[in-house]
Amino acid sequence: MNSIKEKWMKIWSEFETSHPKLAKWVYQIFYFFVFSMGVTVFQYLVFTFMPGILGEELAGTEFMWPQKEMNLFGVSFTWSLLGYNVLRDASGAVLIGGGLGYFISYEVGSFLAQCINFPLQRNITFKSKGNPVYQAMWYFIAWVVISLICNGFNNLWMPIASAYVPPAVYNLLVTFITGGVSMVIFFFVFKIIFPEGEPEKK
Repeated sequence: MNSIKEKWMKIWSEFETSHPKLAKWVYQIFYFFVFSMGVTVFQYLVFTFMPGILGEELAGTEFMWPQKEMNLFGVSFTWSLLGYNVLRDASGAVLIGGGLGYFISYEVGSFLAQCINFPLQRNITFKSKGNPVYQAMWYFIAWVVISLICNGFNNLWMPIASAYVPPAVYNLLVTFITGGVSMVIFFFVFKIIFPEGEPEKK
């Protein structure tokens, strides 16, 4: 095992010496992807189990803003930027996976994931020494904007998906579609707010 590690470190060292800029990008993309996938799995667990913990009352409570009635692929639903439709089965009974319960679960899971992701990306991926308060502020603003974009997009296809697939499947879709969009945007946001080697600001 040690010999494999030593060979790999030698290869990487030579590559880093020969192509310093490319090596930095490879390093950052690798760790960015690993940490992002880790928090994506965490989000999936929250999205899947927290709505059930919050119960049917919150799942059956409508919380949507703004509300726009739509019909796509034979499915009628209300689109919103914030919140989710209340999901019901054929008999009209409330299903776990929508309404205020799912909105709370989504936001809590997403926020906690960013609390985990921020120090990992700042300190390990980008090795930034910038002002953490300033960086956290811009990170939070980016998260709010990206969350609104993802919520609006998810609310176009989630009601359709919920009509054809079980909740665990569309939770998986929500997680990876949201995570995929967020990963691409966040990587370039991080390149801006986490400049490498910037000295600590007093």
